[in-house]
Amino acid sequence: MTEHKHWSEWLAERVIEEKKEPYVITGGMTTSGPVHFGTLCEFLFPASVKRALEARGKKVSFYFVADILDAFDSVPLAMEEYKSQLEPHLGKPLCDVPDPTGKSKSFGDHYLDEAKVLMKKFGIECTIVRINEYYQQGKFDEWARFYLKHEADAKKIVEETSGKEEKKDWSPLMPICQNCGKIATTRVLSHDGENYEYVCDRDVKYTKGCGFKGKAKIADHRYKITWRLHWPAWKQIFHSSIEGAGMDHHTKGGSEDTCKEITTKLMKAEYHIPFKYGFILFQGKKYSKSKGIGMGISDMVMLIPPEVIKYMLVKPDLEENVDINPTAENMLKTMEDFQKAAELYTKDMEALNRHERKMAIAYGLSTDKLRWKVPFIDVLLYYQIYKDWKETARLTGDPEGVEYLKPYIGEWIARDFMPDDYRFKYQAGKIEASELAKRFVASLKDDMDALAVHNAVFDFAKANGTDPKAMFGELYQAILGKERGPRMGKLIIAIGISRLKKDMGS
Repeated sequence: MTEHKHWSEWLAERVIEEKKEPYVITGGMTTSGPVHFGTLCEFLFPASVKRALEARGKKVSFYFVADILDAFDSVPLAMEEYKSQLEPHLGKPLCDVPDPTGKSKSFGDHYLDEAKVLMKKFGIECTIVRINEYYQQGKFDEWARFYLKHEADAKKIVEETSGKEEKKDWSPLMPICQNCGKIATTRVLSHDGENYEYVCDRDVKYTKGCGFKGKAKIADHRYKITWRLHWPAWKQIFHSSIEGAGMDHHTKGGSEDTCKEITTKLMKAEYHIPFKYGFILFQGKKYSKSKGIGMGISDMVMLIPPEVIKYMLVKPDLEENVDINPTAENMLKTMEDFQKAAELYTKDMEALNRHERKMAIAYGLSTDKLRWKVPFIDVLLYYQIYKDWKETARLTGDPEGVEYLKPYIGEWIARDFMPDDYRFKYQAGKIEASELAKRFVASLKDDMDALAVHNAVFDFAKANGTDPKAMFGELYQAILGKERGPRMGKLIIAIGISRLKKDMGS
């Protein structure tokens, strides 16, 4: 049943049922600022549908559209130091704004290049399209002419679906001014279906037009189709079978309503399968590229492996809002959840309950194999005690896993990102301890495991008429010099019972 399936499964099945092979998945984003979790989903969700279709033996392509012909409308926080260099270019297409760092061919490409690096890290396979190149190659010309021919009908649909009355000088086209290079400040004055006259005189608050009046034709490729018409046009150009978008596009009056009406009523074309996904929030607030709200994905991939981040985003129901709260405790919980999902993935799917099955499918979408066996928290614990990677690898019995997790744990330590319980230095050597603590450690047997040691604390406290909480406190104070720490059983096993006895003089 659908409710027992992961969203990638039922979307893949719907594509197979309703569309013809080879299937085409499209998605895209405007590269106007740093990639964050919200923009990561723009390529992660379509890639998950692609994987689900391929798992069913289907031929499928995924085109990721970099919408870098959009107007540059604000300097993001990450580029604040280049504000004086960038502000004169406000209103120009992103692909025509120089990259102030000199690393990429344009400002829009700067953040597209950042997205490409992350796609590689996340194992996303797709064909990346710089939409300005498609315009330059004339691939949108057919639709520009179509919209000019049906301008009154297109305007009517835009107004009816958006619930807003457009200005009298509304046009399907946004010309690029040949004098100042801006696209945000121009408007079409007249046209004959091929040639158009325009003026650059609009005031869009963040920039003003230069006042230039000019003439151009569709074949010059110095224009962009306005968003609500551009989006349905690209679906026809790529022959999209399926494409998703965020909730904001799917709300009443959003661009999804316009896209559907334009496609079915004006173009008289078959509609792709749309799907919507929830907002990605950061501590309850919507992510913002320009305002700098939310930890950057580039920071997050230094703290936990990309496959865990993928899992965290694809596991929830598609339309569910995901609130990212990147505390050390939450990340450790997600790492633990990921390892549990890896275990479930090896089991018979039919035997799993709804929640377990979705965990297992999300794991399968995130990675091809688990690259570590020992829990992340244990590697962190052993390294905190021994400060030696070789010793950590030997004692955990997972050298490959420790090597894989090493850079992430190194980053946790460098950033002081550990939970409070793991901020400690083992009091090696001669440990000062109470007689009760010494007697407890002396009572431990070398063959005990972590659970047995943990339970032994309760048994010992009870037998000696002591409050278990106070007993734990005495042990933590002696071993770590603080009142709290990792689970006592795990801590003592990691140190080694015989070593602890020797250090405590028990």
